[in-house]
Amino acid sequence: MSRKVYQCIKGECVSKANSRRLVYVGGKPRFIKSKKGLEFIKTIEEQVAPCKFLEGDLHATIKIYYSSRRPDLDASLVLDGLEGIWFKNDRAFKRIITEKYLSKENPRVEVSVEEIEWDELGSTHKTGE
Repeated sequence: MSRKVYQCIKGECVSKANSRRLVYVGGKPRFIKSKKGLEFIKTIEEQVAPCKFLEGDLHATIKIYYSSRRPDLDASLVLDGLEGIWFKNDRAFKRIITEKYLSKENPRVEVSVEEIEWDELGSTHKTGE
């Protein structure tokens, strides 16, 4: 029997791709998450209750409600923030559905993650390949 978890995370989601900053480590340039990106991950950690890790192949449905139309649709930080809380590693995701909505007064992320059966060869593969 597959398991499923759901959470509504209050706050503005930020794009991982647009939330990088340049730092120098040992004289070498490195890109790390921005302050806003780190704050959003902290928000996730504060609001999401841990559960026994979901296992096997996973599916996520992520609805992001932004306060404006400007931000890019990017759920990467949501999955980064949930890693170690709901699942061990985000490499387990085989399907991710991400949707963008507008809510000026109530920016948030509604996320559900569930264990699924997944055919890695695709539904059109032939027997014996």
